[in-house]
Amino acid sequence: MPRHLVVGDVHGCLGELTGLLDLVADPERALVFVGDLVAKGPDSRGVLALARERGARAVLGNHDKHALRWLDAQEAGAEPPGRSAAHSAMCASFGRADWDYLRALPCYLRLEHVEAIVVHAGLVPGVALEQQEEECMISMRTLRSDGRPSKRLGDGVPWASLWRGPELVVFGHDAVTGLQRHRHAIGLDTGCVYGGRLTGLLLPEREVVSVPALGRHSEPEG
Repeated sequence: MPRHLVVGDVHGCLGELTGLLDLVADPERALVFVGDLVAKGPDSRGVLALARERGARAVLGNHDKHALRWLDAQEAGAEPPGRSAAHSAMCASFGRADWDYLRALPCYLRLEHVEAIVVHAGLVPGVALEQQEEECMISMRTLRSDGRPSKRLGDGVPWASLWRGPELVVFGHDAVTGLQRHRHAIGLDTGCVYGGRLTGLLLPEREVVSVPALGRHSEPEG
């Protein structure tokens, strides 16, 4: 059976990512990212280079999408969306190979041999995978009492607590809640870029592995 290492939100933390790969020390294990490879951390371009070199697969995160919106504006000769100066500098540093990698990211990946789905933020229970909306998959955190998805933590219950499978969903995006372990869903965002940890999941073992952040690279939004 194929072996995978699914890695939580890296956010440009290349040193921590290298440390996690050294900890796992299994170059034959397929590398998969839950999105948000870039932004906020010290070396987004280095993370993308490592992902390409390792032949890693990844899904689209909301911060990856923000970067692509910057590129779209640049190519259209329009004013880039209002992000920070640091974000604009990061985007300006990317080369064509970086953009090609980001542009090709899907919203979800199916790891069929281990019966798992990788998505950045979440999935709406009861909706077929092919009919899930992109905005939900890259930004949702909770479900309201009427079943509608929400980006806000206090606006319902964690969507993952209501996911009934049968496939395991591996996701990120929710650094505030941290590591989540539900019966059919595991959340891996443990706030590395904020000074927390970078966390991964070994499949098919379902073993969680992590390394501490090398510093506090950014402050949480809001």
